[in-house]
Amino acid sequence: MKIIGTGSSLPSLSVTNEMLSVFLDTSDEWIRSRTGILERRIISDENLKDLAIEASQKALDDAGLTGSELDYIICSNVVNYYVTPSISCLVAGGIQAACPCVDLNAACTGFLYCLDMAAAYIAAKKAKNILVVCAEEPTRMCSWKDRNTAVLFGDAAAAAVVTEGDAFRASRISAFHRPEVLYYQRPLEDCPFVKYQQRGVPLYMNGKEVFKLAVNASTQGIENILADTGLTADQVDHYILHQANMRIIETVRTQLRQPPHKFPHNIESRGNTSSASIPLLLDEMHRNGTLQYGDTVVLCGFGAGFTTGTCLFTWTMNE
Repeated sequence: MKIIGTGSSLPSLSVTNEMLSVFLDTSDEWIRSRTGILERRIISDENLKDLAIEASQKALDDAGLTGSELDYIICSNVVNYYVTPSISCLVAGGIQAACPCVDLNAACTGFLYCLDMAAAYIAAKKAKNILVVCAEEPTRMCSWKDRNTAVLFGDAAAAAVVTEGDAFRASRISAFHRPEVLYYQRPLEDCPFVKYQQRGVPLYMNGKEVFKLAVNASTQGIENILADTGLTADQVDHYILHQANMRIIETVRTQLRQPPHKFPHNIESRGNTSSASIPLLLDEMHRNGTLQYGDTVVLCGFGAGFTTGTCLFTWTMNE
C-alpha cells in the first residue's frame, strides 16, 4: 500500500487563548506552558460534513482520481451531528462516489486504524483505491466551563487516498482497558422502559494519567515498529505523532534521543483535532515540501479506550 494523495480542511474561525480567557479562569501563559497551544480552529458557521467532503476532494485531486474510481471509503469520527447515516456515506455523496462506506471510532488513533484496515483490504485484493478521511469536532464534547478540557481541542477534517504499492512496511494497532481516564457520554433519548435516563457527561480527562499512558504507549509503539522493520530510530526521517500536547511530543522525542526537527508539530495553531491531527499534519508537510520522496516516516497515535497505533512507511510522493 502507498499514499497517493492528501487533503485537509479547517474551519475559518481561529480562537486564541486570549479569547478563551474572557470566559474561562485561564490565561495565554497558563495554556501555552501546559499544552503548547496558542490558538485553534473551531466550527462556527460551517458543517463537519462539508469539511470532510472538502478534505476528501482535495485528496482525490492530489491523487489524480475521481470519486467514481474509489473502491472503499473509511472514515474515522468520534462525534458529529449525525449518528446515522455515517459521515463516510455523506462524503460519498459529496464526491460522487458509489462504493462501500464505513465509519469507525478508535478515538484519536482513528487514522492508524483506518490505514491498517485499508492495507488489509488492498492485500486481500478486495479494493484498489481507498479514501481514508478523519472528520472531527471534539469541541462539541467539551464543557466550555472546564478550562482543563475546553482549551485543548480544535476541529478539522483530513484525508488520504491509498492504493496498491509496497511503501507501507509495518503497522501495529492495539488497545487496553482504561476507559475511566478519558471518556465522553452522549445524551440519549428518553425511553419509558429504561430504568434510568442517560443525560450525558461532557468530556472528562485525567490529564496526569493520560500523559503517562500516552508517553509509554507511543514510545513502546515506536520501538516495536522499529524492531519489526529492523530499523534504528536514527534511520527515520519524520515522526508524526498525534498532536495532543506538546509536552507529550517532547517527552517521547527525548526518550528516543532524536533531534527536534524529526518531530514536526502544528498543535500550536491547530490544537488537538482528535484523529484528524496526524493526517492534517501529514497533508501540511506534503504541501509545504517537508516530505521528500524516499523519506522514512513513522506515524504514531493514542486515544481514549485506551487505543494505540503505529505504522512505518516510505513516502513515495513529491518525486
